[in-house]
Amino acid sequence: MDDSTVLASYRPPSQLVQDKEIDRIDAHCAAFIGLSPFAMLSTASPDGWPEISPRGGGRGFVHVLDEHRLAMPDRTGNNRLDSLRNLAGNPRVALQFFVPGFEETLKVFGTTTLVEPDALEVDLTEFGKPPRSVLVVQVTSAYFHCAKAVMRAGLWDADAQVDRATFAPFGQVLRDHCALETPLPDDATIRADLAQEL
Repeated sequence: MDDSTVLASYRPPSQLVQDKEIDRIDAHCAAFIGLSPFAMLSTASPDGWPEISPRGGGRGFVHVLDEHRLAMPDRTGNNRLDSLRNLAGNPRVALQFFVPGFEETLKVFGTTTLVEPDALEVDLTEFGKPPRSVLVVQVTSAYFHCAKAVMRAGLWDADAQVDRATFAPFGQVLRDHCALETPLPDDATIRADLAQEL
């Protein structure tokens, strides 16, 4: 069975699902982004290889500049710069915003420009630090994604939370992945170090 045969087995999307996509950040989108402390940033290299990166901060860490522009500050990270390098060669981007406790998510699509932190008349200081750079997203479309996936996952349900002790300490994971001979600090130390870099 080929891809087209499998795709043909799905029912068509409803008119409502098709019509909910808009070409701007309206009041509802802006309010949702203002409540969101977490988003996934999706990019692709010029030759099409995908990348996805988590981004977080205080509620509303992504600023709505107007109905067609968002400002996403870039904070200290691992300095791989995979997403930013992709966007330098292919400016298309997708964002998915989450609000803890909300089962719906918001998807935003557009093109990007990377600017210096002082290029915008917006204070993007957080955790006492300015961002390294700012990603300005020129919005081409946006829509709310239905709650089914988050409902299935029980993402916000207290009963669905997994005890961290059921998974290997992260220092051990890194040691194994990097084939290191010496042990890394314990997770409490790693977390404390990360907290100093927020």
